Amino acid sequence: MRRTAVRRRRVLNPRSWSLATQLFAVQAVTILVVLVGASLAALSNAIAANEAAARDEVLGVARAVAAAPTVREAVATADPSPVLQPLAERIRRDTGTDFVVIMTTDGIRFTHPNPAQIGGRFQGTISAASEGGTVTETFTGTLGPSVRAVVPVLDGEAVRGLVAVGLTVDHVSQEMTQQVPILFGTTAVALLLAGAGSWFASRWLRRSTHELGPAELSRMYEYYDAVLHAVREGLLLLDRGGRLQLCNDEARRLLGLPDDAVGRRLDDVGLPDALGAALAENAERTDEIFLTEDRVVVVNQATARWARQRLGTVVTLRDHTELRALVTELQTIRGFADALSAQAHESANQLHTVVSLIELGRAEQALHFATDRLADTQHLTDVVLEGIGEPALAALVLGKHAEAAERGVDLRVAEDIDLPAGLADPRDLVTILGNLLDNAIDAAAGGGPPRWVRIDARAVVAADGSSEEIVLRIADSGPGLPPEHSLDAFQRGWSTKPRDRPHGRGIGLALVAQAVHRNHGSVETINDGGAIFTVHLPRSGTRHRSAGHDRVLHAAQSSTDPPSAPAPTSDEQAAHSQHTAEGRTAGSAAVGPGGQ
Repeated sequence: MRRTAVRRRRVLNPRSWSLATQLFAVQAVTILVVLVGASLAALSNAIAANEAAARDEVLGVARAVAAAPTVREAVATADPSPVLQPLAERIRRDTGTDFVVIMTTDGIRFTHPNPAQIGGRFQGTISAASEGGTVTETFTGTLGPSVRAVVPVLDGEAVRGLVAVGLTVDHVSQEMTQQVPILFGTTAVALLLAGAGSWFASRWLRRSTHELGPAELSRMYEYYDAVLHAVREGLLLLDRGGRLQLCNDEARRLLGLPDDAVGRRLDDVGLPDALGAALAENAERTDEIFLTEDRVVVVNQATARWARQRLGTVVTLRDHTELRALVTELQTIRGFADALSAQAHESANQLHTVVSLIELGRAEQALHFATDRLADTQHLTDVVLEGIGEPALAALVLGKHAEAAERGVDLRVAEDIDLPAGLADPRDLVTILGNLLDNAIDAAAGGGPPRWVRIDARAVVAADGSSEEIVLRIADSGPGLPPEHSLDAFQRGWSTKPRDRPHGRGIGLALVAQAVHRNHGSVETINDGGAIFTVHLPRSGTRHRSAGHDRVLHAAQSSTDPPSAPAPTSDEQAAHSQHTAEGRTAGSAAVGPGGQ
């Protein structure tokens, strides 16, 4: 009972109606008012037109009668009624008019439909006709209200009499009454057609708006728009054709979308090729990692459905750049801790050896054993701390040295290495150097002896002579990088290593390329007794960006012997000059989940 009362109140309250119902009601009322108004206007025009037609008709008949020779001759006689009365009646019957009255210029009738009115005075206006003009009017005479015309009977210039012809108003109205059903029938058909069209439009709108009212739609739009732009994750809505229909501010920031991106396919808005193609596929994805120009994003893509119909896909984006940098730093710190643990274990062994030598009475040998190891370690520490100004990088190199030693790889640091602090974001530098060292150690450990990795860094004048840059070079004794894959190495997912990790490999060099690009630098790779990666980074205050500055250079393998000095050998220079090719390294390849 209560539910029925609530429903009745809702039906009687227009504000509670759905948008479709309100629009249908408005359209129905508007159509009804318009059609009724149009019908009344048409009826009024029809009445006026019918009345004008009646005036024209009686005026034409009156002129024809006045022009007849018989009438002109008869009015000149002393008693014209016997001649004119039969003529007037015949004309009245033939023309369908209600009266034909022939009279003197003073209005004395010679004829009338009622013979008793003959000789009486005509009721109506005749003055203009007596002077040679014509009169048309609606006047109430002996037959009631009528539409009439009065014209003179002329004999040359002289007015010999008058002729009046008329139709009663009832007669005119009767003719109009015959047109009213047609008029109202047309109005009713138009009303039915308009109402049916409005009803169908209302049904379509009801389905489209899910029977929501204007207030509900407005509130929903406001809340949804606020939520869309407030969430910290990027959100994209794609239709079935892979075209972007909706995106929030965070998605525009993460992907660098242009203002006109809505309505276009994501592989046509300037995204990295792999990322744009992957999103445009409309396939479901879970926590896949992709690289944009300067960011690492985690992508989730799921199918959007409504009423069991597939509408498209919903894509969420999370910025993984900072987290990836923190993970890299954490891995570096863990590596350093593992190296310290290994060194502590090795130092304990060395200490036991020294103690045992002393117990055996070989103090001189014990001293020599202890100082040699200490001198080597201290020398490396001095070179690293003096040449590398960034503490995080110095710790990274020392940690990687211990890790390489455990794997049987000799990590060599150039005596004159110069890597000042403040060159770039330390996290970017850790990403660049850490991933390059990891790749180099892995490559050297997988090759034959001697196994080595060499680090060199120094300041040089840029090729255009306009600025100074830091050149960081990592070389190894591994098998080198296949020349045909030199450009592919910087794409997400490409790796020469076995895919023995749960999430795969192939992100390390892609992150290197992205970090280098973020700092307006470049990276080159050549083969000379192993792979040689060279990173160019402009010093602080001299950074600039040119169209050809971001590049990946590759050269064919030209030597199998390790160079004897940190500086590039003549073979390296020859290979570099012969096989250098430029291409962008701006992290524009799509990547999946996993790590290097």
